[in-house]
Amino acid sequence: MNVLKLSILALVIMGSLVGCAPKRQDAGQVVLDNIFSRKSVRSYTDEPVSPEQVETLLKAAMAAPSGRNMQAWRFVVVRDQAVKEKLAVGFNKMIAKAPVVVVVCGQVANEEGEPNRNWTADCAAATENLLLAAEALGLGAVWTASYPYEDRMTPAIEALSLPDNVKPYCVVPVGHPSGDDKPKDKWKPENIHYDKW
Repeated sequence: MNVLKLSILALVIMGSLVGCAPKRQDAGQVVLDNIFSRKSVRSYTDEPVSPEQVETLLKAAMAAPSGRNMQAWRFVVVRDQAVKEKLAVGFNKMIAKAPVVVVVCGQVANEEGEPNRNWTADCAAATENLLLAAEALGLGAVWTASYPYEDRMTPAIEALSLPDNVKPYCVVPVGHPSGDDKPKDKWKPENIHYDKW
């Protein structure tokens, strides 16, 4: 099924580039199916994640919207076991067991020191794109928070030697799922208001 979803997505993308995309409804359904299938995966097999898969994840992340198009996101891809273990703090022990870890970081100020007030929103959008791409590729991933928790940020800053103007936003372990995780139904109409509260 995941291969089928990927094939359809690839056809939609290629077709749109040459002006012969499948019906919009079909393409839209593939996207919606992928969104509703996304789940948090915390256990992985030993099967490696290929460099091509990692590059696809990062391309998807960088396709996210960005405030003022500043693209404040930065990414550190971690495969080194010792570094993964330094990132696996608190209840995030699964980080050490993932074949690859993507640390989504934000450049909080430019080289001239001008602050980027959109960096957290940019990083959140990039992270969601990364998670959706992982789902489309048949991989498992989970968003583990780093910012704004000092006890999680400090180990990442130290382990990754981040510069002063870059903060770790979240840590995303990625791998092939070892279980049969299911998406959660988070639809709650009571959380919706129309026109006013």
